[in-house]
Amino acid sequence: MVKLNLEDMSITPKNSDLSRYGIKNATVNWNLSPEQLQKITIEKGMGKETDNGTLAVNTGIFTGRSPKDRFLVKDEYTADKVWWGRINKPLDPENFDRLYDEVVKYLSDKELYARDGYVCADPKYRMNVRTITEYPWSNYFVNSMFLRLDDNEKENFEEEWLILCAPGYEAPDPSAIGIRQGNFSILNFTRKVALVGGSAYTGEMKKGIFSALNLILPSDKSVLPMHCSANVGEDGDTAIFFGLSGTGKTTLSADPDRKLIGDDEHGWTPENTIFNFEGGCYAKVIDLTEEKEPDIYRAIKPGALLENVIFKDGTGEVDYFDSSITQNTRVSYPIEHIDNIQQPSYAENPKNIFFLTCDAFGVLPPVAKLTPGQAAYHFISGYTAKVAGTEAGINEPVPAFSACFGEPFMPLHPTKYAEMLKEKMKETGVKVWLVNTGWSGGPYGVGSRIKLKYSRAMITAILKGQLDDVDYEQHPIFGLHMPKYCPGVPTEILDPMNTWLQKGVYVSKAIQLAHSFHLNFDKFVNQASDETFHGGPLIDAHQILDEAL
Repeated sequence: MVKLNLEDMSITPKNSDLSRYGIKNATVNWNLSPEQLQKITIEKGMGKETDNGTLAVNTGIFTGRSPKDRFLVKDEYTADKVWWGRINKPLDPENFDRLYDEVVKYLSDKELYARDGYVCADPKYRMNVRTITEYPWSNYFVNSMFLRLDDNEKENFEEEWLILCAPGYEAPDPSAIGIRQGNFSILNFTRKVALVGGSAYTGEMKKGIFSALNLILPSDKSVLPMHCSANVGEDGDTAIFFGLSGTGKTTLSADPDRKLIGDDEHGWTPENTIFNFEGGCYAKVIDLTEEKEPDIYRAIKPGALLENVIFKDGTGEVDYFDSSITQNTRVSYPIEHIDNIQQPSYAENPKNIFFLTCDAFGVLPPVAKLTPGQAAYHFISGYTAKVAGTEAGINEPVPAFSACFGEPFMPLHPTKYAEMLKEKMKETGVKVWLVNTGWSGGPYGVGSRIKLKYSRAMITAILKGQLDDVDYEQHPIFGLHMPKYCPGVPTEILDPMNTWLQKGVYVSKAIQLAHSFHLNFDKFVNQASDETFHGGPLIDAHQILDEAL
């Protein structure tokens, strides 16, 4: 029979003794409802409610992930799999064990919050996760972001992975145990533990499990993990959207005529289905308005968790334009807060994949169709551009590359994921498109940003198959295949060179960006296939352009 706490009606599992993890004499609150966790957070003075009853908290000194303090335990399972280096830093198993023992000692004798859930919506790939947190609102976040159990599943729950989140603990002697400073986020694939300490930023838990899946799924399950959003049409046609911050991924994947599968993390199975990893969304809210992002704006209601936002003086109203704490203000909410969603959150093989980029140099075409080799190359590159004025010291556009559109979370070498994508393209016939939501007619400060309605029109035309039979021409520098016609889009902007007054300046800027692609790809070239390598900008761009002009 299920054991109930009569005071709060939360369900305590049979294996509720935390001494199995080394945590002793703790008072444990199991699987509390969001309402209960919100009440406790307010009572402890750790949060505030907005006018509409949404919980808002401050995550303290860390308002984002700390990538320099992320480690993977290097042992028999990971040693020959992981792409070790700047992103994936190794930690000895012995040092992990020492740190783990310190954390569970710290958590002992405290009031803690435990939650059982799972990730991976496809039942075949489901992974059970138990999370034990020091703070009630950290547990609130987990309830939103991981997939939620039915009550009848909680009594006999057995976890595959364990998350221990102790924001109040800082390692007293970091160098002695092989870490950089007192805070840390560590994955141990043999013990199946994600250990977070010294940081209250909730994204460390989410991205820790995402990183774990990015190693486990391709290595053990032949599933391609993807940092992307996905939606599905009435006919079951799935579309996937990759893109770094500022490229329009959330905006363009939100379509009233299509159901959202998920907004951030998905797997592509050997059976050629797509599934969401999560049970919620974690969105930026800086400069948020209902007009710009109606789905996110309306999802901010009881059950959601706001992070590091500022209230207007003397009110419970959030000022979404105030970045005095951080530009990385966030909200997490269960996916059910979105009206038009796919339930359960998986669907059939995708028909179209979109790589979104915000090219502030204004040289990439608004839309281009990619070959398998080009798709692998641009997937590995993960290009967008930082716009002048967005960061201190940036006075003109700067190229930004993040392998697989999620390099900080990818334990394997990027070519592993890219080769899987390329094989999927060949096996299924899925089409891959590069969509530039950035500038046209010149770089940032000279040209103008491509209108959102044009980007939407391109994606709609692709989803309807309207670009399948049009004529294409090849870009002379990047080798990309550009349609000569797209419904709802001015023909003159489809070839970016046509939009520049000075063709020679365009050529110079395009070659400059192509060179940046080549420099970035140098670190991958030894493990990339010839087909992938030749999917990049044309090597003899100067000669080809001389002939073209």
